[in-house]
Amino acid sequence: MNISHKLVKNLNKDIKIKIEKRLQEFAQLNKAKKLEWFSELCFCLLTANSKAQTAINIQKELGAKGFLEKTQTQIADIIRKHGHRFCNTKAKYIVKARKFVNIKGILANLSTNDARELLIKNIKGLGHKESSHFLRNVGYHDVAIIDRHILRFLHQEKLIDEIPKTITKKHYLDFETILSKFEIPLDELDLIIWHQMTGTVLK
Repeated sequence: MNISHKLVKNLNKDIKIKIEKRLQEFAQLNKAKKLEWFSELCFCLLTANSKAQTAINIQKELGAKGFLEKTQTQIADIIRKHGHRFCNTKAKYIVKARKFVNIKGILANLSTNDARELLIKNIKGLGHKESSHFLRNVGYHDVAIIDRHILRFLHQEKLIDEIPKTITKKHYLDFETILSKFEIPLDELDLIIWHQMTGTVLK
């Protein structure tokens, strides 16, 4: 049995439903207005060096308009309230990102790789992982989110020899290539591996 088949076989019906629901949410966000895309961009800025659930809670409280309209100090206070360690830095990144409020239009007609490179080069606080996370959440199917859970999985399955202390661009693209060889779309694969490694199905 190859790894792809083993991953799918290990999913029970309830988890399959949760994963399918999450994928449907990504597809719906792909069709959403530009302000919803900007909100998701800010969510992904918050996920670096933080738990995903913390970023989700902050996004729920601020809402799309909050990310766009509240002052940097107000945003920092809300981030701090949720226990995020880098409240001031994240608030500054979010305010700086406002010039990309039309990120949906900016990325229109770009290939996935070009879209990711644009995000990395132009939005402070987004690296390969966070840019890929954003693209996946707004409906791109062919990007991998290489975080510590994915790396542990790859190492556990002997697909990589070691987990690097820092991930270079070359590392990232090499790991993404490994995952792309699975018989499962990358957006779905991320959710399946995340569930296997954490027991949760988050965005």
